This record gives sequence, C-alpha cells and structure tokens, in this order.
Amino acid sequence: MQDVFIGFTSVFGSPTWWQPLVMYLVGGVLIWLAIKKEYEPMLLLPIGFGAILVNLPLSIAGAPTVAGYDNGFLQILYEAGIKTELFPLLIFIAVGAMIDFGPLFKNPFMIFFGAAAQFGIFATMIIATLLGFSLKEAASIGIIGAADGPTSIFVANIFAPHLLGPISVAAYSYMSLVPLIQPPVIKALTTKKERRIHMVYHESNAPKWLKVLFPILVTMISGFVAPISVPLIGSLMFGNLIRESGVLERLSQTAQNELANLVTLLLGITIGCSMVAKNFLTWQTLMIMGMGLVAFIFDTAGGVLFAKLVNVFLPTGKKINPMIGACGISAFPMSGRIVQKMANEEERGNIILMHAIGSNVSGQLGSVIAGGMVLALVPLILIVIGK
Repeated sequence: MQDVFIGFTSVFGSPTWWQPLVMYLVGGVLIWLAIKKEYEPMLLLPIGFGAILVNLPLSIAGAPTVAGYDNGFLQILYEAGIKTELFPLLIFIAVGAMIDFGPLFKNPFMIFFGAAAQFGIFATMIIATLLGFSLKEAASIGIIGAADGPTSIFVANIFAPHLLGPISVAAYSYMSLVPLIQPPVIKALTTKKERRIHMVYHESNAPKWLKVLFPILVTMISGFVAPISVPLIGSLMFGNLIRESGVLERLSQTAQNELANLVTLLLGITIGCSMVAKNFLTWQTLMIMGMGLVAFIFDTAGGVLFAKLVNVFLPTGKKINPMIGACGISAFPMSGRIVQKMANEEERGNIILMHAIGSNVSGQLGSVIAGGMVLALVPLILIVIGK
C-alpha cells in the first residue's frame, strides 16, 4: 500500500502530473491506430504499449527509478539493441531477404526515382537548421523522410540519441500513414490524363549471376565510397544475398519471418522505452513531428516532379506515369500498392504495379544510400566549418 501511495503522490503531487497522462493518451492512440485502422500494427502496438509502460509511476521497466533495481528490462533492451545499433541492422537483414531486385534489373532507369524521392531528406535538413537545430540534429530529423524506420533509428542513435524517441515515433507513424499522405500529394501534382498513362511491362528473368553479384558489388562500392555506410548497406545486401543464393532457403525464410517478427516486436517496445514524458513532451517533439511530415511530402513531390520532368523529353507513347515517382520512397511495398490502386481507380485495367514496385525497390536502396551519405558528409561539413 505504501508503494501505491508513493506512486500516486509522485504523479498527482508534482507540477508535471499531467505529463504521464498525456503519454498514456499517446500510447492509447498508437494502439488504437494499430488495432482499429491496422496502420503498421506490428510496430505501433508495441510502441504504444511501451510508452504507457515506461511512464507508470515507480515503473522499473525503463530507466532505473527504484532502489534495488539496476535496470528495467526495457532499458536493458535499449542498451543491447538500440544503443549498439543491433536491432536496426537485424531488421535490414530481414528486409534484404524480402526484396526482389528483379523489377529494378528489368528497368534500371527506376533507380533515378529512388534518388529523386530522397529530396525531402535534404530539404528538411535545411529547414531544421534554420529552426535552430544543430547540423547533426537536423540530419537525424531529415532522415525521417527516407520512410525507413531502421535507417532513422541508426542515424539518430549516432548523431542525436536524445531525439531518438520523437524521431522513431515520427518515422514509423508516418510510414503507417503513407496511404493517407501520398494520394493527396500525387493528385495535387498530376492531371487525370497523367494518372491514366499506361506503361508496357516486358516479362523477363534476370540471370542468377546478376542477382548474386549485385549485393556483393553494392556492398564493396559502398565500402570504398562511404565506409561509415557499410553496416547499413552491408546488412541489407547480406539479407538479399541469402535470398538470391538459392542454397539457403531455410535461412532466407527464417530471416523474412521469424527474425523479422521477433526483432520488430523488440524494436517497437524498446522505442516506447525512449518515450519518457519529461523528455518527449517538448516543443522540439512537436517540431520534429511537423518536419517529419514535411519530409514525407517533399519526398513524394520530388519523385513525382522528377517523373514529369523526364516525360518532357520522352516521345508520345513512351511517357512514364508520374505516379510511380512517388514510389521512390522506402515504404516498401506499401507505396507501390497505393499507386497501383490509384491507377486502377482512374482507369480500370491500368496495371503499373511492376513499374511501381521497381521504383519502390530502388527507394529502399536509395534510402539506405542516403543514410550512408548523411553519416559520411555531416562530420566532414562540421570539420570544414570548424565545429
């Protein structure tokens, strides 16, 4: 009973008594979105529950607050999985095992959409620095635009670990809201005629040697150009190599299912551990959430506008449906499915799914490369400007 009394006193007897209540509400909203709306339930549900768990009075789940307990179990997971970057890298192995680069090999030009759709990252970095964030903090916020949760966590953990909570929540929340964010942006930038453009798809199989050699070469090139990006790109390409080797089917299936599910579960609830009320409920958090949305919008717009620019130089009959430019973000395969749904709504029977998936796959690769570029360039810029 004494612990119960102390717990209620610590909450309602403090000037910040309202903060844990707000976090319970935030956690509840995330759980509601996961269950009712089915927005990324594998992530939003554990994040929401973790946010509630870590903000309970006298909770020993998160940082040590009670005598006799060195660390709560969420703190142990945070130290072992987030602080060491282990969880994001394991997720990348799983994602790599899920990705088929075949559509990209059949239409290599799609790689440019994966590059163009990273525009939001660098635009948001500029906005964040103008709002008073340091360059490292701005880079961590901008990477939300990659639409890639593990990349966001990896970069934030290196450059701005104190902002990990809001950055992680923003990244995964907006990833789950891609079906709501992208369609209005796409429609605002395209005409009905453009959205009805048909694209011819030629079925052909990429040779096995190319599929096997691709992850090896990408890893080696990244290692020479931006060594700091090797953990990110190497993990993604290793997972893909397991898939394409053809001799590790059991390991490939394990990476795609058991590994992905287990690490996603632990990652989600551990992110919730970082959402301590006193650190999370700040103006910085609101600004980060706002800029995260801006990054997603700019990424979508960048891909669509690049496709429209390419169409200026293409002859009639070979135009690109500009909606596939929006798939250059890393929300794989959600963005590709959204664009196909929009194409079908505009004109029944208009199949652009494989082109959209090719762009989406290139976005997954582009987001990891963009994260590696940010990790490599920001320290150099700081050295140049003497900070």
